[in-house]
Amino acid sequence: MSHGPRSGLTAVSSALLAMSRHLEVRDVLKTIVASARELLDAQYAALGVPDDHGGFAQFVVDGVSDEQWKAIGPLPRQHGILAAMLHEATPERLGDVRKDPRFGGWPSAHPDLVDFLGLPIRDGDEVLGALFLANKLRPAGGEPSCAEPEGGCGFTQDDEELLGILAQHAAIALTNARLYERSRELTIAEERSRLAHELHDAVSQKLFSLRLTAQAATALVDRDPARAKDELHQVATLAAEAADELRAAVVELRPAALEEDGLVATLRTQIQVLDRAHTARVSFTGHGVKALPAAQEEAMLRVAQEALHNALRHSGAEHVQVTLRRRGTGTVLRITDDGGGFDPRTVSRAGRHLGLVSMRDRASGTGGRLSVRSAPGEGTTIEMEVPGG
Repeated sequence: MSHGPRSGLTAVSSALLAMSRHLEVRDVLKTIVASARELLDAQYAALGVPDDHGGFAQFVVDGVSDEQWKAIGPLPRQHGILAAMLHEATPERLGDVRKDPRFGGWPSAHPDLVDFLGLPIRDGDEVLGALFLANKLRPAGGEPSCAEPEGGCGFTQDDEELLGILAQHAAIALTNARLYERSRELTIAEERSRLAHELHDAVSQKLFSLRLTAQAATALVDRDPARAKDELHQVATLAAEAADELRAAVVELRPAALEEDGLVATLRTQIQVLDRAHTARVSFTGHGVKALPAAQEEAMLRVAQEALHNALRHSGAEHVQVTLRRRGTGTVLRITDDGGGFDPRTVSRAGRHLGLVSMRDRASGTGGRLSVRSAPGEGTTIEMEVPGG
């Protein structure tokens, strides 16, 4: 069987190593589809991760340009052969996907697909995703092989078996990536728990002082009214401080809900938590930004979280500033730190370590762009800009 310029075990080994190298789910998905397309000499590859409603929560493609992908439009939902892959979770090898009775048509900007190979990515009984390949290429890289008169599928049984091996390892890599992201979420939960104890102690101390001061004022009110008055002023001050601490406890410990609160409020809440949980000063400014499409808000929140994680865990920064503002019809998110920085020319190495690949992918996935400015000893600025409607 042909695997392009590389062949055999070397190509398979390289693909499996590439999948195991990444920790972010989005990076793993991109690596899986790129590896599958290269190994099996396909013109196009895609991987869909199911949501809880029968559609796709994530859909990653390889072989389609950014311009084509933007023109195609929103993520595919329940429809046609793609939905069947999630529901039936069985391999599919077709000579012409357009002739299949489940085929529901493509958007006008969608590339023309002919032969098709699809396989579920499974972890036991759970379907983690569905991997698709289309348009098997001729050895010379010409037209799809299924243009042959007999209409036979260019993807062979050997191809299906190789994709099955890739899918098994993809399940492991995807599960590990999910566990990693879950551990990051647990870290935030631990910070919230620690913060809850700190706030509890602070409020308790304020209320204890408030009670003692009130008792002193009561004892002095008859024999020294002037001192009693001073003590009552102190009571008012302590009561205001206790109210502030309680307000902080309510705001900062309430779980962030992007769908309910919107991007600005969610960012502000999370940054308040991080500011109290770390020695570095973390601040947020966001004015004049109206609600954005859900996909853009989700992408911006994830980019902010990744950049903040890098700044607080790796850079040694003393100050981290997050701003969200309008620029023309678009919106700009900027995360700036005064930490150790790095050389952007080594981005291939730093990109994996700092999640820059994932951040760039999230930005481009919503029609935006990501820029990184950094230098050793000069801090880092990460800026994500998304267009307006």
